Amino acid sequence: MRIPAQSVCTAIRDDIVSGVHERGGRLTEELLARRYGVSRVPVREALRTLEAEGFVVTRRHAGACVAEPTEQEAADFLEIRMLLEPLAAARAAQRRTDAHLKVLRGLVRLGQERCRSGRGEDLRALGGWFHETLVQASGSPGLSALLTQLRHKIAWLYVVQQPAAPTESWSEYAAIVDAVARGDAERARALTAAHAERATGVHRWRHAQAPAPARPDGRAYVRDSQHPVNTAGLRN
Repeated sequence: MRIPAQSVCTAIRDDIVSGVHERGGRLTEELLARRYGVSRVPVREALRTLEAEGFVVTRRHAGACVAEPTEQEAADFLEIRMLLEPLAAARAAQRRTDAHLKVLRGLVRLGQERCRSGRGEDLRALGGWFHETLVQASGSPGLSALLTQLRHKIAWLYVVQQPAAPTESWSEYAAIVDAVARGDAERARALTAAHAERATGVHRWRHAQAPAPARPDGRAYVRDSQHPVNTAGLRN
């Protein structure tokens, strides 16, 4: 049975996000086909999709490689998400179903219970589930696809720290659900925008370059893109 390229694409993307395939690393069709137990055809199709999504780039003489977004590009992803999530919440207030509300309220209840009991190990997963459900409630497949792609990229490029006061986050979620339940699109938009802005503060750039190593005399080496260089012998 032929394995669809979409499944291979998901597997490669997940491995890029988790760091199995390092930023800048080569992605050869032969090795990927062997790793995922498929032919090279779905791998080739998957790499084209991932290049369109921005996870892969094609370099001359190297072929497909994992992309290396800059810190500024990563910050742009956060900003774009801050614009799209409030839109999704506003649309959810207009298009949600009773089933969506039931799931959202259940997640808020679980999150608040975890906060009260001090069992915060799964709060991040519950929060992710909350946001996914809220986007699904928007009834917009295109918006959902954009936010899903942003979620993958942000998880790839940032370490997300646990908020200092998770109880506040779940109180904000509860207020968002109340606005969605009442059909108040503008309040849902405003509450989600405020929450997204505060949540941005717990993201830390995952790929910060380590400080250049110190010389024995305490002075620093100068680091280029590949190797530290001892500049002691250079003269103006």
